[in-house]
Amino acid sequence: MTSPAPNDADPLARLIAIMARLRDPDGGCPWDLEQTFATIAPYTIEEAYEVADAIERNDLGELKEELGDLLLQVIFHSRMAEELGAFSFADVAQAICAKMIRRHPHVFGEAGHRDSAEQTRAWEAIKAEERAAKPKSEQVQPHSVLDGVAPALPALTRAAKLTARAARVGFDWPTTFQVIDKLHEEIAELEVEIAAGDAAKAREEMGDLLFVCANLARKLDVEPEDALRYANAKFMRRFSFIEAALAKDGRSPAESDLEEMDRLWDAAKVAERAG
Repeated sequence: MTSPAPNDADPLARLIAIMARLRDPDGGCPWDLEQTFATIAPYTIEEAYEVADAIERNDLGELKEELGDLLLQVIFHSRMAEELGAFSFADVAQAICAKMIRRHPHVFGEAGHRDSAEQTRAWEAIKAEERAAKPKSEQVQPHSVLDGVAPALPALTRAAKLTARAARVGFDWPTTFQVIDKLHEEIAELEVEIAAGDAAKAREEMGDLLFVCANLARKLDVEPEDALRYANAKFMRRFSFIEAALAKDGRSPAESDLEEMDRLWDAAKVAERAG
């Protein structure tokens, strides 16, 4: 017979207790018991993206649910760490509380008021102080200013962060238009490799082009993943318009041609502006 779920009045405490029950070797869930930090990590990333998607769609009901799913990931990782004697969820919460207070001395301390740019610079300075204050055994000695930009980040986001790190030490184009000039240069180089039929070099040049696009997004203060998600959603809306228009004649896109679909694409753009 299964045990009833914990019924603590505090929802957070109840969630922690539910996870502990799921991970209990005596009657817990076999799937949950098999998981490790590594096997759960992809779900953590997926849930973060689903949160971002709900925000993009301005669906607050869905956002509430997705934030719950993301919170469960934090609880899951914390429970596995507690089983190892490393830390608990309470330790995670305490650590982030201390960090937020420490990194906002203009709110919780004596520092004067800062605008957002000043706060960003101060934030980075405080992070550097925190790293230096760690015991020598815990410090990771950087070999490059680019160290610490997580390889697991989405490639466009990581590219923007890498260029931001380089910019801190002066390795950056002074103006946005110089980045645009570089973009044209990369397009020309890609065209050369395409014309030569060299697939490997074309792939490399395509990567260079995307890297410059991410750098341009940074210069424009645009999150490249957000911009691309918006473009994806726009493409889906306009292609759905094409499908719906063709369906009225009992046809599918496969039964149309590029010229007709291009006209319908333009009509979709007009409809969006009118709407």
